[in-house]
Amino acid sequence: MILVAGSANLDFVVQASHIPAPGETVLGRDFKTYPGGKGANQAIACARAGKAATQMLLALGDDPYSQPIEASLLAAGVQMHVVRVADQPTGTAFICVSDDAENAITVAPGANNALRPQHLPSLEGCNHLLLQLETPIDTVIAYARAARQRGVKVVLNAAPARALPAELLGLLDVLVVNKGELATVSAHEGSIEQCMERIDVPCIVVTLGDRGCCARVDGKVIMQDAFAVMPVDTTAAGDTFCGVLVAALDRGMTMAQALRWANAAGALACTRHGAQSSIPTHAELQTFLSQHP
Repeated sequence: MILVAGSANLDFVVQASHIPAPGETVLGRDFKTYPGGKGANQAIACARAGKAATQMLLALGDDPYSQPIEASLLAAGVQMHVVRVADQPTGTAFICVSDDAENAITVAPGANNALRPQHLPSLEGCNHLLLQLETPIDTVIAYARAARQRGVKVVLNAAPARALPAELLGLLDVLVVNKGELATVSAHEGSIEQCMERIDVPCIVVTLGDRGCCARVDGKVIMQDAFAVMPVDTTAAGDTFCGVLVAALDRGMTMAQALRWANAAGALACTRHGAQSSIPTHAELQTFLSQHP
């Protein structure tokens, strides 16, 4: 069992020729709403693409924006622990996706900020706790501490990027970051290997976009090449990677095997629009991997 504790948002997505520069107005084209939020995206990736038994702790407003989020999680088979917040709206994200598949995202956390240490459900039967940084940092630390005390492995996707307290780093089993987040967490602008050496966590996984990903596990570096795809929207690729990575580790795969599955799932997510709508099924992921031996 995996417990994902974190954010859930309704995404407002507009397609445009390019992402606006400061002060620039761009005429967009298609507009759609999608269920999103790093926590909810990762929970669905665990359950749908990773085929893992998954629970999620999330906070939602008492408003219509919460309904598509709950429906999406339910459809993926995620068991929900919902904290209902009467005086805050459900979290929202405003996303511009350019024709070259890049995106710019602004998040209004809303109810996500109401998630508190006392909301953590029982960790009985859980092997992994997956966290992100779209909820209050004190809450993230409290959840990680509770998991460590119960022998549950703690995985943190340190996004959005910020400096991390030493206490939180000391509670982690796995840290997942992209290259920019790695520089922020390590407070260093050197090579990837130099940055990883500055972070005292047993396992660090770094996603590298079209260069694939790498991990440092007990001092050993493992590389995984990228899968060649034609991207249309990279919005939830990182979240899909995180969810499938944890699902693979929860199943007992080695880190090298887990990186391959996670990287393939993230690549597939880039070929579709939206956040949760882009996450592949387990069967689709198996087929893709069989075509890329």
